Amino acid sequence: MMTVTRRRRKQVSEINVVPYIDVMLVLLIIFMVTAPLITQGVKVDLPKASAEPLDPESKPPIVASVDKDGNYYLSTNNDPNAAMDVVDLAVAVQAELQVSPDRPVVVKGDGSVQYNQVVQLMVLLQRAGVPQVGLMTDNSAGDQ
Repeated sequence: MMTVTRRRRKQVSEINVVPYIDVMLVLLIIFMVTAPLITQGVKVDLPKASAEPLDPESKPPIVASVDKDGNYYLSTNNDPNAAMDVVDLAVAVQAELQVSPDRPVVVKGDGSVQYNQVVQLMVLLQRAGVPQVGLMTDNSAGDQ
């Protein structure tokens, strides 16, 4: 009789990483395609350091304001305390920028106004041809 000796199979202790690499590459492509689509909104030049006041020798800025009720105002209007329609505000800003294109434009919003109202005002100014929009802040709030 012949004795049969069985050879034990040696276990493979390697990990096959090819499927993991495939999954990672697919995820990388998905993120690369979707990342530019996610960024949206109004283009705003954010300050690189703490806010500095405007140069006193520069031209006085055009101040577009929105109050807590959502009414829009413009500092260069005949009556700065009279609420304006969005179309009139855009036309007035365009006219001011044609006279002096290097004049700064700032947005002043009430602290309790909805964020949407401020964004709508910034979009309106952008459509009126304003190259850069600044945001007014209360200086006393940062001193605490």
